[in-house]
Amino acid sequence: MQQHKAVVIGSGVAGLAAAIRLATLGYHVDVFERNSYAGGKLSYFEKDGFVFDAGPSLFTQPQNLEELFAFAGEPIEAYFQYEKVAVSCNYFFENGKRVQAFTNAKQLADELHTQLGEEKNNVLNYLSKSATLYNNIGELFLNHSLQKRSTWLQKPVLKALQTVRLPHLLGSLHGINQSSFRTAEAVQIFDRFATYNGSNPYQTPGMMSLIPHLELNEGTYYPKGGMISITHALVKLAEKKGVHIHYNSPADRIIHHEGKARGVVVKNENIFADVVVSNADVYFTYKQLLNDPVETKKVEKQERSCSGLIFYWGMNREFPQLQLHNIFFSKNYAAEFQSLFQQHRLYNDPTVYVNITSKMEEGLAPNGKENWFLLINAPSNVGQNWEKLREQLKQVVIAKLSSVLQTDIASAIETEEYLDPIRIEERTGSFMGSLYGTSSNSKMAAFLRHPNFTRKIEGLYFCGGSVHPGGGIPLCFKSAKIAVELIQKDQQKQKAH
Repeated sequence: MQQHKAVVIGSGVAGLAAAIRLATLGYHVDVFERNSYAGGKLSYFEKDGFVFDAGPSLFTQPQNLEELFAFAGEPIEAYFQYEKVAVSCNYFFENGKRVQAFTNAKQLADELHTQLGEEKNNVLNYLSKSATLYNNIGELFLNHSLQKRSTWLQKPVLKALQTVRLPHLLGSLHGINQSSFRTAEAVQIFDRFATYNGSNPYQTPGMMSLIPHLELNEGTYYPKGGMISITHALVKLAEKKGVHIHYNSPADRIIHHEGKARGVVVKNENIFADVVVSNADVYFTYKQLLNDPVETKKVEKQERSCSGLIFYWGMNREFPQLQLHNIFFSKNYAAEFQSLFQQHRLYNDPTVYVNITSKMEEGLAPNGKENWFLLINAPSNVGQNWEKLREQLKQVVIAKLSSVLQTDIASAIETEEYLDPIRIEERTGSFMGSLYGTSSNSKMAAFLRHPNFTRKIEGLYFCGGSVHPGGGIPLCFKSAKIAVELIQKDQQKQKAH
């Protein structure tokens, strides 16, 4: 019997996961990657003895990875190790207050009560509701295609709809949080979860209150070797399953004829396949690979998620007051998001996230030193002068951290690299440098996000952060699974006919 062939465009997390699933199902799989390395945003680099994860820095829901390895019939322990982290994040406020966000509901409630004066029951009730929302609604809608009738005919749908309250649909995440907590600091902590998909807490639906469940109920984890170890494990597994990854090999065009995908053109060569999966940004898939101006325009009209300005600092000393994940909040969160989304400008007092993997293990920074990854929310690229803005922002960040930590940060910076929205688009193919594709700032955002298939072209599927169910590592794994399950169903239908 002739082996089915599949082509995957891009080797981001979702592309690799889709390739592994297809190879496990018996497909001959070729992955075409334009860069010299795999992983997309989930990459790394070394500089002056410091090792930096270049992109995503938070690892939640390891069960997505475990499920993939189980599906492939391989023991995950042979490829990948990780540990649970007791504190998901260390929060610093401008008024001097500090909070450790424990990944244990009771401990977190105690901490917010002690440090902020927040009612313990407010915290426990919120996390309980967040868990109910996620388990009844998130599980259903994040694991299935919203554009397929079969999803809405499932029995759990009724239970899910009964869980939904009007504020979840009509109100904002900030509105939910404001009515749930009595301290401004607690509201700000839970507003931050909108940034998990690059959105504005003052606009994104109240439904997003299910996101804290992932970090604070299920837990935060650290992968041994840093986040890049996820990419390394996926590449190793893909190769074990017979997947062929072609580096420095950008797809130039998707071949389609009479409404069916036939393969791709790479370096002027036609590579034919039964199935094509695009892990490239959906905007560039339509614009460059399909030359479809109508669909390109549809994607272009949708608001982008925020981008980021990232500094990678090799620090010449250790900072005991910091942990793996740290947030230095802005004083006026509403003004910050107004600046990002309405004015497309960096805010003059930004929230700063600092990730330090050398806190977790040796070898990622020289002895007595630390590798800092600093992410500052930035608007998507609309032609700003990023070189000038970067230098201004650096001074603002140094002043802010020096003030809060009561130490001279500038003198501690031994080496530096950066990533801005232009570099993000150049290196990862993310339209306008947005980190999560389209934003989730509207009530219909989940339904407007591009599905994992297209009715226009049979045999063409989509996965990754720019399509359903969204950006971030857990959702990228889910998008790969959804896409491959759609491929299976479509293949079964063809056999039946």
